[in-house]
Amino acid sequence: MKVLLLGGNGLLGHNVLKQLLQQGHEVHALLRSSLDKDASVWQGMSDRFTLFQGSLLDDAALQAAAEGCDAIINCAGVTDMSLLRYDDYLPVNRDLCRRLVELMERQQISRLVHTSTANTIGYGTPSQDADERAPMQPPFSRSYYGLSKREGEEVLLQAARRHADWHIVVVNPGFMIGAYDTKPSSGTLLLAGYRKPLMVAPRGGKSFVHVADAATAIVNALECGQNGHRYLLTGQNLSLKEFYQLQAKACGYRQWIVPLPNAVLAVAGWCGDLLRLCGLRTQLSTRNVRQLMVREYYDNAAARTELAMPQTEIEQAVGDFFAWYQSH
Repeated sequence: MKVLLLGGNGLLGHNVLKQLLQQGHEVHALLRSSLDKDASVWQGMSDRFTLFQGSLLDDAALQAAAEGCDAIINCAGVTDMSLLRYDDYLPVNRDLCRRLVELMERQQISRLVHTSTANTIGYGTPSQDADERAPMQPPFSRSYYGLSKREGEEVLLQAARRHADWHIVVVNPGFMIGAYDTKPSSGTLLLAGYRKPLMVAPRGGKSFVHVADAATAIVNALECGQNGHRYLLTGQNLSLKEFYQLQAKACGYRQWIVPLPNAVLAVAGWCGDLLRLCGLRTQLSTRNVRQLMVREYYDNAAARTELAMPQTEIEQAVGDFFAWYQSH
């Protein structure tokens, strides 16, 4: 297919671009500037890769990049947890979804794979992993980022119900790790504990997944999966302490990990709330730090079955992140 890729500059976008080209697709990427840092993603396949420069929120730029395309993959999202207002998240996380539906209707494009987040789905319990049917739960249902992504999902799921002949798939990744983390994004968590003799870790946890596995499932979703369905792209459910123990083992160093009391996180969140009331941007806030207090337990059976998502060990994802990061 000829695929319009949005959000190609991030960790997931780089990996989706690589997977698209490896599977033989032609790619139009709409970006404000050139792809960050690593041209190896498309080297040798530049005849099937075209870069369009412009804003995701510019209808004319979207239309030009989508010309002749058969499908759209949207990896774009505003994830900055320091933004002060809910409205700051909406233009990309919700309103872009409306623009994409209108674009599909104008350009007669019937396939869209949209990237959301696992946190729009309930996070389960130690005895019962959550699947795609679980409703969104606090504290994520109070997160500006999570709520804006849930609104974007609903725009697309409504469009899927109106257009039974379309193929709209929403994917909900967990915490993705791997190569091409250009900012870094999730890699910040890995770097925070790398080779530190003492590490203080919150008591919560996440569902960790190799970003290449998520990218494979996303590209497969162009033709697999069901219209109007969501798919959890999650992996190994670990506490942050367990993750740092795994990272230390994978990277060959010793580390003493001390659990951070929830009360300390709560005080930090209140301090952040006060700073934000004064107009100062910080990731510290009650709604954000509470996310570090909960464990996430997700079931990815639907993605494994319907989207053929691979299951790479998290040790490999950690190794791939550091191998790429240390070479750039």
